Amino acid sequence: MEYMEGMEIIDSNMMGQVIDAMNSYDYDRYTENDVRSALARETLTPEDFAALLSPAALPFLEDMAQRAQIETRKHFGNSIAMFTPLYIANYCENYCIYCGFNCYNKIRRAKLSSEEIESEMQTISETGLQEILILTGESRKMSDVDYIADACRIAKKYFKVVGVEVYPMNSDEYAKLHQNGADFVTVFQETYNSDKYETLHLEGHKRIFPYRFYAQERALKGGMRGVGFAALLGLDDFRKDAFATGMHAYLLQKKYPHAEIAFSCPRLRPIINNDKINPKDVHEPQLLQVICAYRIFMPFASITISTRECERFRNNVIKIAATKISAGVDVGIGGHSDGEKKGDEQFEISDPRNVDEVFKAIEEQGLQPVMSDYIYV
Repeated sequence: MEYMEGMEIIDSNMMGQVIDAMNSYDYDRYTENDVRSALARETLTPEDFAALLSPAALPFLEDMAQRAQIETRKHFGNSIAMFTPLYIANYCENYCIYCGFNCYNKIRRAKLSSEEIESEMQTISETGLQEILILTGESRKMSDVDYIADACRIAKKYFKVVGVEVYPMNSDEYAKLHQNGADFVTVFQETYNSDKYETLHLEGHKRIFPYRFYAQERALKGGMRGVGFAALLGLDDFRKDAFATGMHAYLLQKKYPHAEIAFSCPRLRPIINNDKINPKDVHEPQLLQVICAYRIFMPFASITISTRECERFRNNVIKIAATKISAGVDVGIGGHSDGEKKGDEQFEISDPRNVDEVFKAIEEQGLQPVMSDYIYV
């Protein structure tokens, strides 16, 4: 997993701290008293966070949900931010065995032109959304930095908030995206177990575990105001992965107090040509446990609930801990402006509702849909 040519190396020991904490995390040693103690604290320590992720906390899921709801309303009020992802290319140079975009999967590959990107974004903006997340497959050859920067420039014409979820970059490349309109960067570490990581990522730049780990820090060095974290729950021991994700975000927040922190909580979903891909032992109660633990541990963090989850679960979790929800989602390439996808999907979604349907569902929960909560002055 040595760095490849051109990969920026930054001076940081954070990866060692996170991996050491994860490796020493024995969730079976936590007791009912540890969970009660954690829930009684106003501000949680990493040890309290570990207790809330343990099996001992599952019987306290209702208590965790109530505490999470209190923290959410205290820091976010009744607002639920809305956004949609736009996949602009699905070419990929990595061989990740669980991903529909992997370079050996026989799918329709496509890349939107600048004109097609603008058409897609204009159509999406007409739904009322003011936040967009730009995604690509991980191919520097087919989706180079200039191509993604141009998509950010176009997006800024139509949206107030622009996020990117693309391959990890160097800090100067993130700076270029930021100068062209990008506000935040999301990177899924997938799993923090480096040994398991190596068995899941067989070819490509993504094999370099530490380069991916430090992507958020490089993004902040490049001027981004916010960064998102996630493990793909179900690839490995989800409790350890969730703990490592939380510790990663926690330590980065301490190092960069100005940074806006966000969590996503994705579970494995079936992919084209492989319907056997499914989460291991991560059922809805466990997923809710993870989400509530994130909220109680880092109450200021945004938490996104994606269309990987069903309508029922998404409607419920925005009442408790999630603060951002996607709507009108299509994980194929194109399909918004003319209804015809040019490339195949990364995974199967569970909630196909459009923007109006999600908007109304939020209101029906007594919450306030928010299209943008950020203004540049």
